[in-house]
Amino acid sequence: MHGDRVTICECFARDGLQHEEAFVPTDVKIELIDAFREAGFTRIEATSYSHPERVPAFRDASAVLAGLTHADGVAYKATCPNPRAVQRALADLDAGHGATELSLLVSATESHTERNLGTTRERQWDKVAEMARLATGRFRLVGVISVAFGCPFEGAVDPAVVAEDVARFAELGVDLVTLGDTTGLATPKTVSAAFRRTLAAHPGLPVVAHFHNTRGTGIANCVAALEAGCRDFDTAIGGVGGHPAQIQYGGGITGNVCTEDLVNLLESEGVSTGLDLGLLMAASRRCEQALGRTLHSMVARAGFGLTHGEVPQDA
Repeated sequence: MHGDRVTICECFARDGLQHEEAFVPTDVKIELIDAFREAGFTRIEATSYSHPERVPAFRDASAVLAGLTHADGVAYKATCPNPRAVQRALADLDAGHGATELSLLVSATESHTERNLGTTRERQWDKVAEMARLATGRFRLVGVISVAFGCPFEGAVDPAVVAEDVARFAELGVDLVTLGDTTGLATPKTVSAAFRRTLAAHPGLPVVAHFHNTRGTGIANCVAALEAGCRDFDTAIGGVGGHPAQIQYGGGITGNVCTEDLVNLLESEGVSTGLDLGLLMAASRRCEQALGRTLHSMVARAGFGLTHGEVPQDA
């Protein structure tokens, strides 16, 4: 792995904040996203075009995108659960302050589709096809498969279903596909098998690893994905996130893999993330200040490894 390079998409501002009960002000979100950009993230999940009543954390989606500083080589991603969301994204783009990428969502099981998206899998796929038609040529498209490694309602997920979903996304012309472990049910063995199978079946299509650390396996699963050929990861500073606050399922700490902790491991192993570690730690502190509490990153408490020259925050 030494000398390799990966891309990390920082998801604090979307997947992270959707789990928060209290609304984070628009200007704070913009400040944080700007801090992520300054730290060197080239892909940042900025917001969601979810219905503002269903997921009120993102009722300011257009205002957030309008306030961001755009820079060459930096992509801002917005989540779109339905065609109406893509229409909103197109309107913002036409107004000069749109997203660079759009996430199109499906779930690998019927039960999670109903709970998370309020529809059936086949109807959601019809919506995704319409979304892709609307958005193609205007945005980079990211196909996201939730509960790809296990469902909180149905248990084990057939890998053949996930493989079929990846193929459907590929046929629609998406630029990346994300395999999501929504409630932390993946293991290194299942992750390795899924990524080797998917990367072999779709050479040239980047496959993103999106793991939640609900059962403490997130970092191990990232390593398994890396060793299987994955070079794209979703993480969130402080390990925040999970399902929207208004949609309850699963238990424990539902958040994403901690950005700081994964970056520390990768850089220690000689895998470059392209990030400024000092600015990453500064962004970590600002995220804690924004939420008013200590978050879940171990590196935020202990500092980066000695080879990085970073000291603990509390030293």
